[in-house]
Amino acid sequence: MAAQKINEGLEHLAKAEKYLKTGFLKWKPDYDSAASEYGKAAVAFKNAKQFEQAKDACLREAAAHENNRALFHAAKAYEQAGMMLKVSDGSQPLREYVEMQKLPEAVQLIEKASTMYLENGTPDTAAMALERAGKLIENVDPEKAVQLYQQTANVFENEERLRQAVELLGKASRLLVRGRRFDEAALSIQKEKNIYKEIENYPTCYKKTIAQVLVHLHRNDYVAAERCVRESYSIPGFNGSEDCAALERLLEGYDQQDQDQVCEVCSSPLFKYMDNDYAKLGLSLVVPGGGVKKKAAASPQPAPTGVPAAEEEEDEYAGGLC
Repeated sequence: MAAQKINEGLEHLAKAEKYLKTGFLKWKPDYDSAASEYGKAAVAFKNAKQFEQAKDACLREAAAHENNRALFHAAKAYEQAGMMLKVSDGSQPLREYVEMQKLPEAVQLIEKASTMYLENGTPDTAAMALERAGKLIENVDPEKAVQLYQQTANVFENEERLRQAVELLGKASRLLVRGRRFDEAALSIQKEKNIYKEIENYPTCYKKTIAQVLVHLHRNDYVAAERCVRESYSIPGFNGSEDCAALERLLEGYDQQDQDQVCEVCSSPLFKYMDNDYAKLGLSLVVPGGGVKKKAAASPQPAPTGVPAAEEEEDEYAGGLC
């Protein structure tokens, strides 16, 4: 069966080459017919599991379409060439080889396709191709996947498709958190939050505020975390919500170095059932100083006569959030 498909593919390649030949009575190559034959050859080679030959046939098809100034069809062929590089026979060594050696090339071809889709005036198709490339490379090169998701989000945002844009930004944010790139994650989550605010999805804004606070606390930036909560008071419904109350308790516990209170908040369903990457941030959050409670340190036993002022001064700053 495989040999039959390979022969079929070779026949289509031969036909394509004939269409490209010129002569005394044929001055111009027939790029359209050649591209069609290259496409058929690619399908035959793919069915025979000859993926390298299938990729080469797709690249020849793309070149023929380019010569024929058919940008959309050329882009489609480049994308198909990229997708041929991601398939394997399922064996573990070959799968690892594909991931390490072939996927970067696959992504490069899909990016080229995306650029051509944009030139052709089909941004939706360009965005879908970029997202597909991001999914391909995510486990091998998360940094590249973040870049691709952000590019996709930009394309959707330019087309005013904000819901699709924010979904892709969310994928980028989670990858940044997973890679502990917290400075970039904080900026990415803020962009998500701005879009959710623009489309008036306020409950999701509350969740993004929780994510922001967790990221800032992992950056050891209490001031930025507190500012996030303070700025969110302007979001309709946030003040008085369970999200707001939980964040105030979290910041209070963190400020007072009360690890028990922080753990209690971060183990609540509100935090545990967030996206897995953010739930992990909550569960791994450690207060400064290793969790020694300021309250406990302030009142272990009655103070000696003559030093009440010092105790009162410490209590004044043990209250955390105003």
